[in-house]
Amino acid sequence: MTEYVLSTETRAKLMKVSTASVATALYKRGLRNQFIQNVFPIAWKGRNMVGQAFTLRYIPAREDRNPITVFRKADHPQRVAVDTCPEGSVLVMDSRKDARAASAGSILITRLAMRGCAGVVTDGGFRDAEGIGRLDMPAYHQRPSAPTNLTLHEALDINVPISCGDAPVFPGDVLVGDGDGVMVIPAHLADEIAEECQGMETFEDFVLEQVQAGASVIGLYPPTTDEAQAAYDGWKDRNGR
Repeated sequence: MTEYVLSTETRAKLMKVSTASVATALYKRGLRNQFIQNVFPIAWKGRNMVGQAFTLRYIPAREDRNPITVFRKADHPQRVAVDTCPEGSVLVMDSRKDARAASAGSILITRLAMRGCAGVVTDGGFRDAEGIGRLDMPAYHQRPSAPTNLTLHEALDINVPISCGDAPVFPGDVLVGDGDGVMVIPAHLADEIAEECQGMETFEDFVLEQVQAGASVIGLYPPTTDEAQAAYDGWKDRNGR
């Protein structure tokens, strides 16, 4: 089986679609659990986050394994994940939906940004959230974590299937984040979802314009009349869409 690689074309399409459109397209295919729950942008950048998932899994820390000295180790999984997440990818962390202990702080997230990663997502929290929010790279978390409690979690596995905010995330899946949150697109569906959502966004632009002009949504959204479809076709021609 060939490993999926997100193309420049598909990335560009997904940069222009909403997580709501992605959710609808996935729902049509029977996938209802692809939104990462209770995860929000630290500071909305005004543009989407798009990239393939590179994952890190945390487990509850066992005290004898997690003194503060573990961070000195060159093979510490948290540090290794930050230094090996590929350029253009999104580091996605299963932090057990627990923001008490930091998934990372501003120095590590700055390292991701400097390495050209597309973003970072945790279903836990970040320390130094204010500093992370000042970075140009998108970052999503549940809420700021305590600056202490460093070792409540143990970073264990790199680039394995995880759960993040109750959504299944497999390495290579495509993450799309906007101002509302983050959707996970299974890798094998990414190209067709991007194409379909691009069309959905065009149609919704038309509908919003019609509603703002006083039109009823009945028969328009969805377009269940010949008149609505004809109006949409004409709108696309006039607007070069």
